[in-house]
Amino acid sequence: MVAKDDFNAELFFSSLADRTRLRILNLLRDGEVCVCFFAGTLGTNNPKVSRHLSYLKRASLVTARRDGKWMHYSLNRPTDENAASVFDATMKMLESDDEMRTDRKRLLDFCCAPDAPVMIRGRAKTEQK
Repeated sequence: MVAKDDFNAELFFSSLADRTRLRILNLLRDGEVCVCFFAGTLGTNNPKVSRHLSYLKRASLVTARRDGKWMHYSLNRPTDENAASVFDATMKMLESDDEMRTDRKRLLDFCCAPDAPVMIRGRAKTEQK
């Protein structure tokens, strides 16, 4: 049994071993994102996104904040020094992945559309990555 504050290497590495979870982490790299944007951006359904976000939350790689009926997620860099190094290297590696770049552009296009349900906090409409 792993104590709540203990680092769980198996959970950490299994979190990074799934493409959808990596795509979610990549979308969070610039700041907080409302859960309402993930399914449309990733081209999947809400239950799948929820399962992956729950997994990432159990691994302490994301945190959630409620704002009315919306949940906003943000990255939570590991406190374990070695895990943080792996996490940073993983996030850096994702920058050069074509699908990851496409996802980020799609998120920007989707979240900044005139009929978007809410704006992503801290993200400017004109920002392009």
